[in-house]
Amino acid sequence: MAREEDDEGAARWAVRLDAGPISATQERELEAWLASDERREGALLRARAALEYLNRGRALSGAFHEEDVPRRLNRRSMIGSLMAAGAAACVGVLMLFPRERRIDTEVGEIRQMPLEDGSVATLNTASKLSVQMKERERLVRLEGGEAWFRVAPDKTRPFVVQAGEVRVQAIGTAFSVRRRDEGTDVLVTEGTVEAWVVGREGDRKIITAGSRGLVEQGVPIAVATAPEEIDRALAWRSGQLSLDGETLDYAVAELNRYNRQKLIVDDPALGRQQLVGYFYTGEPENFAKTVAWMIGAEVIEDGDTIRIARK
Repeated sequence: MAREEDDEGAARWAVRLDAGPISATQERELEAWLASDERREGALLRARAALEYLNRGRALSGAFHEEDVPRRLNRRSMIGSLMAAGAAACVGVLMLFPRERRIDTEVGEIRQMPLEDGSVATLNTASKLSVQMKERERLVRLEGGEAWFRVAPDKTRPFVVQAGEVRVQAIGTAFSVRRRDEGTDVLVTEGTVEAWVVGREGDRKIITAGSRGLVEQGVPIAVATAPEEIDRALAWRSGQLSLDGETLDYAVAELNRYNRQKLIVDDPALGRQQLVGYFYTGEPENFAKTVAWMIGAEVIEDGDTIRIARK
């Protein structure tokens, strides 16, 4: 009975996702539905593959015109068809016709998106991602920003993230990739990944759970074990910035990634002040006021800027 309910729920979500972008409320509903049972990611994968198969079949036959069918009837018949479709055949069709999917986030936006293979990608602020499911590879291109991935196991199709010339490969694990000016940060929270730079494939490095690697051109990949540091670095997934001795300058640079109203530190000596605490990434004014109280400074708001200055 539970399996039937999951399949029906997955079919409904597949139809809803196929209709176009979903609202923030619907995203939260989908996340809650997926989180309540680990089997539901696979059910949604099968349903979306089946829907792709049905859509292609109708398009090729020329027999389907959505505008000729009442919306309610169309949704009911589509859900019924999805429940009856063969998942194996549908996945085969997807492999023959891999489709690229783009996911972008605005400044301050954090979005979690289920992928067609059952994996989940969580994008940080101002990030750009494209995903293509191929027959022998699951290819993700991180064009900018940062993303955390929980990868569905599939030994026949490695999960590969491209970040410029950097490659990060996993089969079933959880890790994040962030593009920086000085290189690419790779943080592993579960399992193991392999990282390298194109043209230097002989210098591949294994990065295990609780470790981070900095991958950049021209130098060996640096790997360090730092589980607590990784947990703090990934606090953005819950909308927070975690500080444990980092400078005010560092905190301001991080928070400015999330907000159009920018923080400015007037005094270099203030910028070197070390901070400890958790702050919400979307509340620059509250951050400035709290920090000013902590270090004996003042806050000056001026339109799109918030200055932290000496009294």
